[in-house]
Amino acid sequence: MSLTLSTILAAAEHAAGATSEEHAAAEEHHKSEAPFFITGAILVMFAIAISVVGFKKPDFPGNAGAARGIMALSAALVVATLSSAIYVAI
Repeated sequence: MSLTLSTILAAAEHAAGATSEEHAAAEEHHKSEAPFFITGAILVMFAIAISVVGFKKPDFPGNAGAARGIMALSAALVVATLSSAIYVAI
């Protein structure tokens, strides 16, 4: 008997008691992953932009208020990305 990935997955599904009807129902309620990819891409672009500006301008950001604003925006983007990941997963 050859142990292929499909054989192992079929055995695991059988052991878990999953039926084809359950799989069909799960596929019908599949959520789009687009919000996660969009917020993740925005977070990545923001991180790259901040890094480039920080390397080119050593005194970036100019004052404490600007630093707090950058940190707040960073935290908001991370929370948005994590929230969209949780939304897609649930």
